[in-house]
Amino acid sequence: MKIKMSGDMMFSLRKLALLGAVEQPVKLSSVHFAEAIKSSVQTAGRRLQELEREGFVHRRITADGQWIILTKSGMEHLKEECYEYQEIFFTTQTVELEFVGCVITGLGEGEYYTTRDEYKRQFEVKLGFTPFPGTLNLRLDSQSIAAREILDVWKGIEIAGFESEKRTFGGGKCFPCKIMNDGAEGIKSAVIIPARTHYPEDVLEIISPVYLRCELQLKDGDEIRARVMT
Repeated sequence: MKIKMSGDMMFSLRKLALLGAVEQPVKLSSVHFAEAIKSSVQTAGRRLQELEREGFVHRRITADGQWIILTKSGMEHLKEECYEYQEIFFTTQTVELEFVGCVITGLGEGEYYTTRDEYKRQFEVKLGFTPFPGTLNLRLDSQSIAAREILDVWKGIEIAGFESEKRTFGGGKCFPCKIMNDGAEGIKSAVIIPARTHYPEDVLEIISPVYLRCELQLKDGDEIRARVMT
């Protein structure tokens, strides 16, 4: 279960990130940190202890100070706050994300799920097309992996789960996109983010009304771009 962070802790975590404790440990005294968060030394020390206890920072105390770096959990909380601010300030504007990746062969599950009637009906109503059986899978480059994390926070178009044949099928969300390749105007498609997936974070699944591999003459290793507009 994700730990809920108080406003004071989030403020302190953000200040630590601004002091450089993101990619490598920074040496920091309680006095210096107290100045950064405009509090007493006692409060600053207690705040650091709380962040360490909840797993948001790693801290190593030495004779002349302490070394601090944000944990993965701490970074995830900061990213969520960042994305929420983006939602606030960009909801009245068109926000575009572009994903670049190489075509890979998937696990073969996409055809089974995209042909389920309960999913197909939702795709038809909410996306405006019936998907070709299966998904196109992209192995994302490093910049696109960072952009992929934004989709986890954005609302997207909900695809509801359901129960059938004594089995539960999970939900997810979709983001309409266009597949760009060799100067083409773009093929209407959608990025699908299942609530449960066997793929790592660097793999993006795409559904489309056409067989993209055939339409664009794609093979494993070919690079394409998917442009998401919200």
